[in-house]
Amino acid sequence: MHHLVGWGTTVGRGDVTRRSVLLGGLAVAGTGVLTGALGSGAAWAAAAPPIVDCAGWGARPNSAVVPIWNQRPVKILVHHTATANQADVSRDAAFALARGIQNYHMDVRHWLDTGQHFTISRGGIVMEGRHRSLEVLRIGRRQVEGAHCTGQNIVAVGIENEGTYTAADPPAALWNALRDMCAYICGQYGIRPTELFGHRDFKDTACPGDRLYGMLPRLRTEVAGVLGQRLEGAAAVKASWPLLRIADRGPVVLAAQYLLRDAGATGLVPDGRFGRPMADAIRRFQAQHGFEHVNGMIGGESWPVLARPVRRGEGGDAERAVETLAGRRGAESLPDVITAPVWQKLLGTGGAP
Repeated sequence: MHHLVGWGTTVGRGDVTRRSVLLGGLAVAGTGVLTGALGSGAAWAAAAPPIVDCAGWGARPNSAVVPIWNQRPVKILVHHTATANQADVSRDAAFALARGIQNYHMDVRHWLDTGQHFTISRGGIVMEGRHRSLEVLRIGRRQVEGAHCTGQNIVAVGIENEGTYTAADPPAALWNALRDMCAYICGQYGIRPTELFGHRDFKDTACPGDRLYGMLPRLRTEVAGVLGQRLEGAAAVKASWPLLRIADRGPVVLAAQYLLRDAGATGLVPDGRFGRPMADAIRRFQAQHGFEHVNGMIGGESWPVLARPVRRGEGGDAERAVETLAGRRGAESLPDVITAPVWQKLLGTGGAP
């Protein structure tokens, strides 16, 4: 593969937002190493934290049989409930939260039970979410099908964390419980601590909030430590996609505008500013592709479709998007074809695969 000339150096207008800086800052140079023997054995098992089962917090019966798959999950997805960061950290408050989530999922969304497998309160109380999740976890060989993230429900354990972590960090009690719960799940299923993700990695959503999402490298490192492993350097940073929303601006927004035009958006003026016209164009794009979230944000579901493979010299808006980002990153050379990992590096969110 050649690494010569062919890509331009067009620089986008405007400055990146705080969100873009946060996400871009996760892409550090170098390589990382996860030391120790990690496999599907229990040699690196972690102790089970206290977990309140469904009966303990007063769950309703599930309305249908909970599907259980004869396979192990391979990752953990971290969510936030997007509820108030309340000061009441009592068990009663935690149980009321769990009941409220179940009522919403069953009565409004018409699911058979709570969508996530586990819920952690701001007081650090870990609760079973969907029935049989705790039973199956303790066995460590099968997976309860969840409803926490389309496309991930039979391969990922979903954990909801009480609160909204867009501008606030989770309290220590919740954080410690999340770390210990993730370590236990990893030990039971043989999941590498690097395989901890946020909801936004797979959907166009702000979940689990900018602050909690930005703490995922720390979470991976701490979970590895609980398991007696050492996660070094960039191994704790996973390749991802940036989240773009109204009021964002800069080269990443400009590149996204070019990619939307490449995907067929009309009437969109590439100016590096995320306003209502861009949000409307994204909604049309999301609806056209049948995405779950038609919300006008670009995240882990829209980017992989927008950032298609682009060949050097093909011209058009897709190549303009590459040139915008290449100029921003100061790249001296690029491969002949821009694929997803290269896009992520250009977007400032590269990392370990």
